[in-house]
Parts: sequence; structure tokens; C-alpha cells
Amino acid sequence: MSTASGFTQDLPPKEGYRPIPTERVPLRTFLGGRLALGLCLFSTVVGHYIYFIEWKRIMREKVEMKSAQFALMPILLAERDRTFLKQIKRNVAEEKELMKYYPGWKVGTYFGDPIYKTVPEDQFIEPNHIEYFIHASPKDFDAKRMLKLTS
Repeated sequence: MSTASGFTQDLPPKEGYRPIPTERVPLRTFLGGRLALGLCLFSTVVGHYIYFIEWKRIMREKVEMKSAQFALMPILLAERDRTFLKQIKRNVAEEKELMKYYPGWKVGTYFGDPIYKTVPEDQFIEPNHIEYFIHASPKDFDAKRMLKLTS
């Protein structure tokens, strides 16, 4: 068996270890209290000034946009009504073309009987979406239906 002649145990240094720091270490201050308060007040005042200037600009733009909407709305409504009546005329022409070989068929009636018996003949009754898109492609009908559902 070998001898333990070359073995030495680790011991603490002769002067001992440094003391373990247990007292509170204060943080370094980046800004003083007065400087931080001054910066906060300065940024608040500047922010309010910029906000007020931008708010006035945004209000002017809102008034301009509303004026444009009020000016364009009658034109857009007239175009919508014109397109609606053109589609109604196309539906009537398509019904005439479709039923031209059926004897006694009158457009806008059901086998000669008026659909609305209590309504005067010269009064227009707006058709529902299915009647309006009856001769259109299903893609157009679905687009209109989804537009109604999402708006």
C-alpha cells in the first residue's frame, strides 16, 4: 500500500477570509428628485401643447371630410338608385324573354293574378334580395349577402 506522504489538506488563509457583506448597499442615484419632477412637468406641458395643436388640425380635417361626404352623398345615392332601377329593368326584360313561349304569361303577375292585390298598380314595391338577384350569378348574390351581414 502506498503512503500518504505527499498529501496536504486545503486550509483557510492565515489571515482568514474576508467578512461576508450583510449590510445594505444603497443604489446610486441617476436623477435627483427635483430634476426628475422638473423633467416630468416639462414633458407634460410640451405634450399637452403638441396634443392641442394636433387636435385642432384633426378637427379641421374632420370638418373637411364631413363637408365632402355631405356634398357627395346625393350623387352617390342617385347612382345607387339608378343602378337599382337598371337592374329591375333587366330583370323584367329577362322574365319577358324567359316566359315568351308560355301563353298568357304577364310580367309581374303569378299566372295573370297580381301578386299584391291591395296595392295600387302604379305603386312600386321594392323586391327582396332573392328577387333582385334572381337572374344574376350566385357569386354576385353571395357578395351582396355577405356585405349586408358584415355591415
